[in-house]
Amino acid sequence: MNEIFQTMWHTWTTGGSVMAAMVLLSLVMYASAAHLLLSAHHRGLTRATDIVLRNWVAKPDVAPASVRELVRYTQDEIHSVKDIEGRFREVEASQVTDLDRRISFLNVLVVSAPLFGLLGTVLGMLLTFKAIGVGGSSASEIIAKGISEALVATQTGMMVAVPGLIMASIAKRWRNEYVAFLARLESITLRHFRPEFPGMTRVFTRDGATAARPATHPAPAKPETVLA
Repeated sequence: MNEIFQTMWHTWTTGGSVMAAMVLLSLVMYASAAHLLLSAHHRGLTRATDIVLRNWVAKPDVAPASVRELVRYTQDEIHSVKDIEGRFREVEASQVTDLDRRISFLNVLVVSAPLFGLLGTVLGMLLTFKAIGVGGSSASEIIAKGISEALVATQTGMMVAVPGLIMASIAKRWRNEYVAFLARLESITLRHFRPEFPGMTRVFTRDGATAARPATHPAPAKPETVLA
């Protein structure tokens, strides 16, 4: 444990002035990623089978608490197919859009980490070139400090960005699974309420099939009249 703290302190002292911004960025990034993963975690719902979803749609009270309000909201006071579809569009606009916004913000933070590392590299190289230009007995120490600052900043930026990139990828996958779950739930809800709304039940006929027609009998022939 002491070695870990010593390594962290050495990185902090040799990384230059950009390390303060790197630490602040990492705290904001990991906090945002943790909150995003908690919001996008719907594993129990996305793994539900169609039979389970049909039972939830038919009996919302038996559904889990995380989906019970969703099922009730999409069923209360509906009078047509458009009402059901509109309710699901509202759910997507409120929940999926929020996840997309958080994922975009996390991606910005992930991209910013290597850029801060690159900034530290540039500052370290400037310090190195300055020492080379000045010269003197202390030039070697300043050059070593500048090169160390440049390398440590780059390394820190990459180390901060890689875990954030992994968490952003997991959050995006969970978001797509939740969108697929909403699509399945909408389809099952529409099939459940189909008999109650006129115009939702479709009758399909096979190709080439003709409707049965009543048999027609020929009209009886009129008796011929014989002229006397």
